[in-house]
Amino acid sequence: MSKITIIDYRKEHQPYFEKFNRQWIEELFEMEPVDEWVLTNPDKAILEPGGAILMALYDGIPAGTVGLRKFDNETFEFTKMAVDENFRRKGIAEAISYASFKKAKELGAKKVILYSNKKNAHAIKLYEKIGFQHVEVEAGVYIRANVKMIIDIEPAVEAANNYGQLFFHETNN
Repeated sequence: MSKITIIDYRKEHQPYFEKFNRQWIEELFEMEPVDEWVLTNPDKAILEPGGAILMALYDGIPAGTVGLRKFDNETFEFTKMAVDENFRRKGIAEAISYASFKKAKELGAKKVILYSNKKNAHAIKLYEKIGFQHVEVEAGVYIRANVKMIIDIEPAVEAANNYGQLFFHETNN
């Protein structure tokens, strides 16, 4: 059985972070200036302001990623979640999503939000499955965002603990 390992992002992961996200963004949409900035400068865009990035390894090979951008002291944005097209349908998106809830709690989150688009139906189905709830999207956040979802951190972490004990191993490097 293949093993999914979730680790903290390191600088050498930037090309994977960018590649995995470009795959889905360019497949469904056009890159926005904010996408270019975040994908080429994840340290400045996500990490330095107090966020985190996780990487999913599949049998030791980088296969997926997710960012947690600090929105305010209690809210983090679940952003730039992507799985390499060669590793989809292996449970990586679900595993890294649950791991992000644990990381968000470590960072002080009370809730996690995300923005998406109805064109990304598979992702939205996953977000609903893992506990995100739909809320009204405010104008002017992202050009392509027509979906906003939120999850409270306590039930999210409880679900992550139940899931994580069975399916993935988390390490901090």
